[in-house]
Amino acid sequence: MLSIPDAVDAHAEAAHHKVELTAEPGLFLVRTMLAGAYIGIGVLIMATAGGPLAAAGSGFTPLVQGLVFGVALTVVLIAGAELATSAMMILTQGALRGVIGWGRAGLTLLACLVGNLAGAMVFALLVHLSGVLAPGTPGGAVLAGMIEHKAAETAPQLLVRGILCNLLVCLAVWCAARLQSESARIAVVFGCVMVFITSGFEHVVANMTTFSLGLYGGLPGATVAEMARNIALVGLGNLIGGGILVGAAYAYRGRPRTPVTPSADESDVSDSAALPGDREPLAIR
Repeated sequence: MLSIPDAVDAHAEAAHHKVELTAEPGLFLVRTMLAGAYIGIGVLIMATAGGPLAAAGSGFTPLVQGLVFGVALTVVLIAGAELATSAMMILTQGALRGVIGWGRAGLTLLACLVGNLAGAMVFALLVHLSGVLAPGTPGGAVLAGMIEHKAAETAPQLLVRGILCNLLVCLAVWCAARLQSESARIAVVFGCVMVFITSGFEHVVANMTTFSLGLYGGLPGATVAEMARNIALVGLGNLIGGGILVGAAYAYRGRPRTPVTPSADESDVSDSAALPGDREPLAIR
């Protein structure tokens, strides 16, 4: 297992490579769109797996939805993509270490959010056209309930649920970065994701897919204004939870003994898991 200072060093270097990746806008856009689509897979399986249980009135519906959503974050980690919620932690640690500037960190995060939104909307359109979440289907009923519930949440609720969500998501990524075993990494990801989904916390990228599906389907509560309100409040909450409560906290705990200097021979660090025994981070951005 990596020490805390070594893990912060690895994330700081990953932040440097993330910022450098923006110099190739086409590649950066593709990777951010893929992350938005991969998280959309989680929304899809939540609705399709939870639909029959919800229709039967099962109290285990939230637990099952939490268990299956973990596949989305796992795919982002292993396949490689640029996800905004974990970037909030990694870019914060890079900036606190002085490897990147705060301005570049902010612009990179904004670009990541835009790309995630584009990917989520494209994925949601494909799901909508497939009809698997059409009105009248169990999954469609779950989707409609999710949107109605999110639209009814107050601004403070969205903010705090966003904080708690990304606290857990970034803990999953942070723990996975320290671990050397692939199976242990997957287990910790599924565990942390299960907690945030089952508890009803809010993930900004997942909500991009949820509201996009609602807009395409004309569902009650799904409006452009409501989607913008949700993304703004949940996104801010996610930034606090991931950037401050995890990213800044561990950057302070793992203050470097020596300056962090990004290596010039590593031209690409994506959101993918290192092989067992490697020293590179499992860097979901």
